[in-house]
Amino acid sequence: MAKEASNGNHNSATKAPPTPSPLRFSKYFQANMRILVTGGAGFIGSHLVDRLMENEKNEVIVADNYFTGSKDNLKKWIGHPRFELIRHDVTEPLLVEVDQIYHLACPASPIFYKYNPVKTIKTNVIGTLNMLGLAKRVGARILLTSTSEVYGDPLVHPQDESYWGNVNPIGVRSCYDEGKRVAETLMFDYHRQHGIEIRIARIFNTYGPRMNIDDGRVVSNFIAQAIRNEPLTVQAPGTQTRSFCYVSDMVDGLIRLMEGENTGPINIGNPGEFTMMELAETVKELINPEVEIIEVENTPDDPRQRKPDITKAKELLGWEPKIKLRDGLPLMEEDFRRRLEVPREN
Repeated sequence: MAKEASNGNHNSATKAPPTPSPLRFSKYFQANMRILVTGGAGFIGSHLVDRLMENEKNEVIVADNYFTGSKDNLKKWIGHPRFELIRHDVTEPLLVEVDQIYHLACPASPIFYKYNPVKTIKTNVIGTLNMLGLAKRVGARILLTSTSEVYGDPLVHPQDESYWGNVNPIGVRSCYDEGKRVAETLMFDYHRQHGIEIRIARIFNTYGPRMNIDDGRVVSNFIAQAIRNEPLTVQAPGTQTRSFCYVSDMVDGLIRLMEGENTGPINIGNPGEFTMMELAETVKELINPEVEIIEVENTPDDPRQRKPDITKAKELLGWEPKIKLRDGLPLMEEDFRRRLEVPREN
């Protein structure tokens, strides 16, 4: 039985988890691990699928509705005998037999979730309910990728898992922030009431190849602008901070959490903290020294500070990020140049 989280009072008795297929306990049957990844055609999801498929004992099923994901991210696996791709929206029930569920499905960029906030909150609430129902039915362990946004505009710095957050329940970002908070609530309620094995990762800003080029997130914005010779648009005042984790480090953290014995929630992110102006200067230096940096108006409810306390991840998962921002940005630039068809001038 997974150890309880230290966040809040979780002392109430939990049921034993439901048992999976009897084949798991057969002496003569060497079953592969069947893993469902919702949102697996997205940025982080597709990198997770790559890592899971490298293990020949895994069969991977991806469910994605392509609202923000792309089949192109999975093209190397389409047709592989251990891989299956289903066009599916998690707000509808899904009936599959699996052992583990990585539940990543949700628009994660302000451009997308502000475009369709009702869809975003439905994905977080009804989608998570459906995945928990599936986990209950087949006895699967389920991991939710929650977010640092559950801390809102934090009043403590850095943020550790015991902090309950400072969130506007009626703002333009609330469909995402509050949606993920409800998703965490549902995870713990199913864990306590039905014995479901749960894992919750609170993931902080992540960057790397396959990010949507015009998705409104700061790293992809700056890199695309630098490649296109456009000014880098820093939202005022430019002193707000973020911490950026390279996608391969993030995937490693998620798999360690799933395979470990702790429910979470556990922060997974890079504690290196940069102001938006510092990030813009770094992108300018590494990618296009000629480009100018301009200040633009900020969006409402934009958190001023964001930095994970990853003590728990280090102690419980033996995880910490390895790739520094200056090493990760050029890898992302290469991917963006290929997709924008703008080769680097020698």
